[in-house]
Amino acid sequence: MELVLLVDTLFLIWHDTSAHIRLFLLFLCATTAVILYLMNRSRTVYLVDYACFKPNANYRISKAAWIENIHHCRSDDNDNDNHRFLSRISERSGLGDETCLPPPHHYIPPYYCLSEARAEAELSIFTAIDDLLVKTSINLDAISILVVNCSVFNPTPSLADMIMRRYKLRDDICNVQLSGMGCSAGLIAVGLAKDLLQTASADAHALVVSTEIMNRTYYTGRKREMQVFNMLFRMGGSAVLLSTSGTKARFQLAHVIRTCTGYQDNAYQCVFHEEDDMGNLGLNLSKNLVDVAGKALKAHIITVGPLILPLSVKIAIFLSSISGKVLNGTAKPYVPDFCTAFNHLCVHAGGRAVIDAVQRSLGLLDEHVEPSRMTLHRFGNTSSSSVWYELAYSEAKGRMKKGDRVWMIGFGSGYKCNSAVLKCIQPANNADKAWQDCIYRYPIDVPKEV
Repeated sequence: MELVLLVDTLFLIWHDTSAHIRLFLLFLCATTAVILYLMNRSRTVYLVDYACFKPNANYRISKAAWIENIHHCRSDDNDNDNHRFLSRISERSGLGDETCLPPPHHYIPPYYCLSEARAEAELSIFTAIDDLLVKTSINLDAISILVVNCSVFNPTPSLADMIMRRYKLRDDICNVQLSGMGCSAGLIAVGLAKDLLQTASADAHALVVSTEIMNRTYYTGRKREMQVFNMLFRMGGSAVLLSTSGTKARFQLAHVIRTCTGYQDNAYQCVFHEEDDMGNLGLNLSKNLVDVAGKALKAHIITVGPLILPLSVKIAIFLSSISGKVLNGTAKPYVPDFCTAFNHLCVHAGGRAVIDAVQRSLGLLDEHVEPSRMTLHRFGNTSSSSVWYELAYSEAKGRMKKGDRVWMIGFGSGYKCNSAVLKCIQPANNADKAWQDCIYRYPIDVPKEV
């Protein structure tokens, strides 16, 4: 009843006012609506540019040399079974003989300490940021957000503080460091920076740095699930500059999507930092890792598909689900062609088995996973930064064109499957330093199975 009286009162007031006042009220309402819309709408975030860390050639170590280093630094170096195991892992890894490890790994026995880990972090992070600053010529005072991710190495002061000290960044900067998030943390960091930019001032910039420090992850024990880490992971890092301004931007950040299956025990424990029975600390990579990754990818596709697939493919998925219910699951499930939505795919170079599994699951051709295989061969598993090496590979080959869409897929502990969708605004004029001196040799033949 009160609502009816209020409406009647407003109607009488409107009826009794002059035309000029009515026009003013309409203008006031329209202006208020526009202001509220502009304040609450999501800002478009752009990728200004990125750079990948290229280790010095002095840090290269062949697969055979690395196996010998591991073998001969043990007191029981007559363990031929373990030597054969390491050799099999090396053959099947998909890594080449030009991957890099920090100086302590080149000694027998290796030496590890906090100062060496900090030195490695400074080398990979500062080199990547320096290259990015050369590319963008940005004023450091324009950077208001700093997000750094490194899964295992988490020193005090933090790596974010280390960067602030080196580059004298502004004292009111929003700086965050992510740890323990695994190989998909690079895309998590991008998503976090994207969200922070929504509340920042106009033309704000965010610096996202991704790396993993090998000096603090080397495993000295005999547990085979924990030795796999030593054979796959290598030095690497990336620096990415994001902004809410499209000026000089090379990509538009369309989506960042996250899926976590950590509520399942086997998924939570498939990448686990722990001590073995002898007290040796290391990362345990479970034997069911590929299976867990496949299930996480399937769950992730359910979220990603509606956002990026064309309408015709969405209809086909819907019809397939209906037919499956009608036929009690006897009909062959429809696998959407994601190549209709993307021009380039960057699958985390976690290992040959992971890349093979993603290729089978999505029905991809060899050319679609070429950047991932070549990145794994040349640089190894660089953890959260690997997708940026893959993007740099596609650009170095001259395949990126204006308007192309890129799908980045990352896998990490937890267990997580995260992805980002980019739209190219301006392809790179020159190859990133990481690929500059070797891109002419790629692609090369890397056996999918041994």
